[in-house]
Amino acid sequence: MKLLLDTHIFLWLNASPEKITEAVRLACENENNALYLSMASVWEMQIKQQLGKLQFNTPWRDMLDIQQQDNGLIVLPIELAHIEALQALPAVHRDPFDRLLIAQAIQESMTIVTVDGSFAEYPVSIIA
Repeated sequence: MKLLLDTHIFLWLNASPEKITEAVRLACENENNALYLSMASVWEMQIKQQLGKLQFNTPWRDMLDIQQQDNGLIVLPIELAHIEALQALPAVHRDPFDRLLIAQAIQESMTIVTVDGSFAEYPVSIIA
């Protein structure tokens, strides 16, 4: 299964694993699952850090490198098809980063790993 990590899940895996549910932990540890992080999440982390809304004990780039080396994390680029897919999404969720994750998950047949309940309003598989 291809798992697309929501930004908070990626951060929790690195800095606050106690916040992760058993279902999320098991899914992320399953060697049959591929872990993905959207470039949208990387962009979101950088913006929030620059605005002072997010602070890291370990720089986000180092966290990304560690996850790529240790867990085979793949950075999912943003493609034109992902942007086009946004048009078909109902306006339930207003966060542009989350909307892009949803569009990517739909386009790439991925399961989103998130605790954000509003994702359930969209036709996408979720592990929470």
